[in-house]
Amino acid sequence: MSKLFSFFIIFYLVVQINYSQDKKESKIPVLSLEQATRLSKLPLKCMDTEYPNKLGQTLGGEEDLKSPKSLHPAFYGCFDWHSSVHGHWSLVSLLKQFPALDNADLIKKNLLQNISKENIEAEVQYFEGKHNKIYERTYGWAWLLKLAEELHTWDDPLARRLEENLQPLTNLIIGKYLEFLPKLNYPIRVGEHPNTAFGMLFAWDYANTVGNNNLKELIEKRSKFFYLNDVSCPMSWEPGGYDFLSPCLEEAALMLRVLPAKEYENWLSLFFPELLDKNYVLKPGVVSDRTDGKLVHLDGVNFSRAWCLNEIANKYPAYDHLKNNAIEHINYSLPSIVDGNYEGGHWLGSFAIYALNSIK
Repeated sequence: MSKLFSFFIIFYLVVQINYSQDKKESKIPVLSLEQATRLSKLPLKCMDTEYPNKLGQTLGGEEDLKSPKSLHPAFYGCFDWHSSVHGHWSLVSLLKQFPALDNADLIKKNLLQNISKENIEAEVQYFEGKHNKIYERTYGWAWLLKLAEELHTWDDPLARRLEENLQPLTNLIIGKYLEFLPKLNYPIRVGEHPNTAFGMLFAWDYANTVGNNNLKELIEKRSKFFYLNDVSCPMSWEPGGYDFLSPCLEEAALMLRVLPAKEYENWLSLFFPELLDKNYVLKPGVVSDRTDGKLVHLDGVNFSRAWCLNEIANKYPAYDHLKNNAIEHINYSLPSIVDGNYEGGHWLGSFAIYALNSIK
């Protein structure tokens, strides 16, 4: 056998080994009891941590200068209002799935303490203030309805009490959606809090679960108005440096909910044609500094991408190959969210749990 022929044989074998390694599926992460206990510590640690705090407040006068806990007695911890809300969602979700959590009694105690009738009445009063009409629109609104949905679907006496306590604020947020969406002429396509697709997605989930047809039908109508004619989403532009949501994939996940199956498949083939390619690779967003509150957003974009990809793949077998992309995104960010950095730790647990729940 000539040396040249031997070289080509060796080269071929190396290429085949590397190809086989590349084709191996990533290890699938699991939301086990151990993982749930680990993730539950994040919101437990911050839900009653008042400072540091980003209020996002419009001041009408000196009388509005109050402490976070005075302004938001239910949701004052975890740095900002929306993170506190979805931190509470995290604990409810984990308790539902793992009643045997080691810290279950402490979680129940804290939930009852924060989501009390009196505290929620104070939260409602804040939203009804002259300068607070657009407060937390629509990201915080969406998470409040996701918390309400999680309580509604939890068959437990504690859930009934918490759901009843939360209901006045839930009703207020529903009303805000019904008032706002008809006025919005153009969708907000950024990868941060105001993203319209994300804001409507969680609200649709709530409306669908509880049977609120007015809210559900409005979201379906506005989703089609905003997005039905979209084509060739510029995924190469993503992620933006501060993104924690994917504008393209959040839109795809929303339309998954509001369009019939055949219509959705046709729409998605035009909106995001690359997804049908079984060799399509979407690389995770790279985080350069997890102590930077904005740069760590990219861990969030990894989790949110993952749940959108999984939702599509779970419903449509032709997109099953996207699950490996989703897993790689989760595996990139999951090990780092309990690294002790408050910049990410105060909110990323919720995103991780939601992404892990999307794995089927």
